[in-house]
Amino acid sequence: MIYTVGGIKGGSGKTTIATNLAVLLASKKRDVLLVDADDQESATDFTAFRNQALDGVLDYTAVKITGSDLNGQVKRLAGKYDDIIIDVGGRDTVSQRSALTVSHVALFPFAARSFDIWTLNKVNALLNEVLPFNSSLVCVTFINKADSRGNHKEDAAELLQSSDKLIFLDTPIGNRIAYGNAAAEGLGVIELKPIDEKAANEFQALYKGIDKILKAKKIK
Repeated sequence: MIYTVGGIKGGSGKTTIATNLAVLLASKKRDVLLVDADDQESATDFTAFRNQALDGVLDYTAVKITGSDLNGQVKRLAGKYDDIIIDVGGRDTVSQRSALTVSHVALFPFAARSFDIWTLNKVNALLNEVLPFNSSLVCVTFINKADSRGNHKEDAAELLQSSDKLIFLDTPIGNRIAYGNAAAEGLGVIELKPIDEKAANEFQALYKGIDKILKAKKIK
């Protein structure tokens, strides 16, 4: 399975989703490739921390690939891995468009803030241009970095459900310190000790929701 974690605006937590997904899939004994296609190289930094945490025995493979040939390189690598996760930058880049043309599923996390949600139209426009080149692409959106207070989450959910290009998953990821603490140690939130059960459970719920959608569409 090839996943792209994308979006138009920085700060929505794409790398957090991508790295935690890589860790979760690796924990299921999947052979995982994490592709850092973001010039900020946050996924690469995470992998360096993880390499130290695991004493140099990484449980997934990580590479840095950017540019218009990303899709060609990913295609060549696809047969060697069970899952490929591509972390792209928070802009409409050549790398993101290239990744979307070769992916099975695109994940678009949105922070429940007005400036983030306002980019929904730009995401829809991007998909209008990309989908003719990859008509089977499954596009999933969900709320990330959700605050427990206020009605921002509910308002954002209503807007995201209005998109005819995106499947909305009502499995929000909370704005929890556990994600930052885990990343600083090169860990996924499911590995953090002591465990933050709410954080671990909500990420598991997100993955199960994505998996359910893919199974319903008979994408393997």
